[in-house]
Amino acid sequence: MTGALTSTLNLALFTLMALRPPMPRRSSPFNIQFALGWWINEMPFLGLCWLFAATIGTLADPRPGFTWWLVAGLSALDAVLLGWIAARARSVRPVLTEAFRAAYGPDGVPRYTRAAWWRFVLPIISWRPDVRRIRNRRYGPSRRGNRLDVYVSQRRNRHSPRSVIDAPVLVYVHGGGFVMGNKMFGARPLLYRLAARGWVCVSIDYRLLRVRYEDQLADVCAALAWIRASVQSFGGNPDTLFVAGGSAGAHLAATAALSDAADPEVRSAIRGVIGLYGYYGQVGGAGVAPASPHDSVRADAPPFLILHGTLDTLVLHREARAFADRLAAVSEQPVVYAELPATHHNFDFFQSPRFHIIADAIVRFTELARRPDR
Repeated sequence: MTGALTSTLNLALFTLMALRPPMPRRSSPFNIQFALGWWINEMPFLGLCWLFAATIGTLADPRPGFTWWLVAGLSALDAVLLGWIAARARSVRPVLTEAFRAAYGPDGVPRYTRAAWWRFVLPIISWRPDVRRIRNRRYGPSRRGNRLDVYVSQRRNRHSPRSVIDAPVLVYVHGGGFVMGNKMFGARPLLYRLAARGWVCVSIDYRLLRVRYEDQLADVCAALAWIRASVQSFGGNPDTLFVAGGSAGAHLAATAALSDAADPEVRSAIRGVIGLYGYYGQVGGAGVAPASPHDSVRADAPPFLILHGTLDTLVLHREARAFADRLAAVSEQPVVYAELPATHHNFDFFQSPRFHIIADAIVRFTELARRPDR
């Protein structure tokens, strides 16, 4: 019974950190409330599975005592809290609807869809049989840091491998505080979903250790240049690029799209930028320019979609709001900004009900950004 009691207590701590984590005064690369709460906020069903596996042996005991009743009470509390976490995921929908309506008018509201139920039961699995991942293409001289993966539709390649080369392209830049991370982490449900719809999706690595911020920005710009030059061979349109990123990746994606670090032809091909739980503050030492997207806001910026969780304990949402406000005051294109209630950092890692709704909004943003009148 000791194991069951320990498990229910640990699970209660994790669920409480998911529901109401203590908010820090400033952003930081890591804190304990993030480590405890973010994953269960996106995968409450796995928490229920853990609860069942840890307590079924104890609760099946026909001779209940004090410890049995304690485990039973904590299990009931855990189950209620996990149900609350699952139910509140839908709270992002009205917020996204209002943000799109404010930026694009009534016709800009996302069309929300229903996902297969089993994807929420197995949220870690993003793989789809109708999508092929082409691994580890080199875009630069670094052996490990300058690689990318390309996601393409199997169906499209089978039936029309060369007849259509106008698919929109999504490029994703992973996060990790500029010191860790990998192209295999972040937005994989989105990459597979868009690729299955005929998009060409690319997830890139960039150098992480013993390099400066400007070297990482140069890597992202080099990857964009490689993609624009090579994407037709995968069926993509080199003039319809969308750049997305999470956390530090959002910083790099936004700076590459806004600054003169990227080739002008590459910047002109970017139709939109998607920032997820992004950090947009200063990076690098004195004299480094650009050191943040704030340094590069411009009137001819592409449309932006900036999404941030109100319970993000790593990057506070007020910092993302400050960047969105500054960009919106200058840019001639729409800036969609939404603070997502009950949402933590890294909300794009798993195929959760919350991220399915967010992905619907991202799809709508790409449709609006590609309209002829934009």
